[in-house]
Amino acid sequence: MRGLLPLCRGLSSGGGRHARPNATVVGSRCGFCGTISKPQPNFGLLFDIDGVLLRGRMLIPAAKKAFEKLVDSQGQFVVPLVFVTNAGNCLRQTKADQLSHILGVPITQDQVIMSHSPLRMLKKFHDKCVLVSGQGPVLEIAKNLGFNNVISIDMLRESFPLLDMVDHNRRPKLPSNPVGNLPKVEAVVLFGEPIRWETNLQLIIDVLLTNGNLSSHHQSQNRPHLPLLACNMDLMWMAEAQSPRFGHGTFLVCLENIFKKITGKDLKYEALMGKPSELTYHFAEFLIRGQAVQRQWKRPITSLYAIGDNLMTDIYGANLYNRYLDMRVARKSPKAIAKMAAATGSATAVPTEDDVDNTWESELALPAATSCKSVLVCTGVYNPTAQVPSDASRFIKETVFHGHRDFRFDPALVEPGHIVQDVAEAVELIFEKEKFVPQ
Repeated sequence: MRGLLPLCRGLSSGGGRHARPNATVVGSRCGFCGTISKPQPNFGLLFDIDGVLLRGRMLIPAAKKAFEKLVDSQGQFVVPLVFVTNAGNCLRQTKADQLSHILGVPITQDQVIMSHSPLRMLKKFHDKCVLVSGQGPVLEIAKNLGFNNVISIDMLRESFPLLDMVDHNRRPKLPSNPVGNLPKVEAVVLFGEPIRWETNLQLIIDVLLTNGNLSSHHQSQNRPHLPLLACNMDLMWMAEAQSPRFGHGTFLVCLENIFKKITGKDLKYEALMGKPSELTYHFAEFLIRGQAVQRQWKRPITSLYAIGDNLMTDIYGANLYNRYLDMRVARKSPKAIAKMAAATGSATAVPTEDDVDNTWESELALPAATSCKSVLVCTGVYNPTAQVPSDASRFIKETVFHGHRDFRFDPALVEPGHIVQDVAEAVELIFEKEKFVPQ
């Protein structure tokens, strides 16, 4: 059944409205005057980028076909959608401009979610002195997110040149003393994989073990280390190469294991963002609702579809958010909450309902969707000879879990709702399931 349509505003020959004040016109054509109105969707789409739309900088051919169905003759999207990427090395506007150029459709920054986008909601850290790690314009990215006092790894290295000693060619040629003109670090934000892993690993460990004061010695860990916020947990991602490449999740594995080897204790995260974190999907739903309001679509967005190529991030995250939405329907059911916590093994990875209400309600409002369905494509990380496995249940059980340490492996969370060849088939499937026929 097509979307409910607004009342016809045409006039009959007698000068009256065609539809009674309380009437609902169903379908695509007014029975009185034949006026065709566009169907209004009650669902939204979440697109991963790498492996779904692009391979590196190359457009996947199916993406062009998919977006021909998603854009009308006026160049407007027929359904609300967002692009959800775990990349974190640029501003949202930069990524929107890149996608607009490659896909050939106008995309705004409010349709793009980078792995670091939810950080703008964590305002309690915005006035602290934060160390940022990653590549690209990290200082500009941090300030754009609301951080007011930011220092980079390069700034640390310049102030304390004796700390970075792995590369012999970069060691100081002459003895030097620390400049020490930087403020005490109060939190660490990890945007994405850096270029020089050894430098970032060394200096981040130094900051954590000195409680932000690099002029001091490493201290025994008798107290919690500085707050650590990490974006993008992808162990691997798909570029132009035939096999997946290391992602920021691999860097986090290194950092976690070095910290534990030195201290004997686990590294703790204040927050984990990017897929599969629930915070990212919550933010995505917020943006989708905003698009529906802006287009004056009256039907509430109740269903979300997340299209991705990675079982451990895209599918896990969509299914986890779907479980969270189920929990909200159950509303404070102890069994539902326990089931969700068991899937992640970490209170920081998936906040409790009270945490979500307190942290996010004032910024995003509570979720309105009732489901988030996962759709897996075979053009990226997941590509078992480009065919659906004959024994899907066995495949899921034998899958090695590449997810983050703080997200426990749950076979149900890495089992996609649907498996299709590419993003064009994904859009076609969703339109068919929703009985949505754009005009």
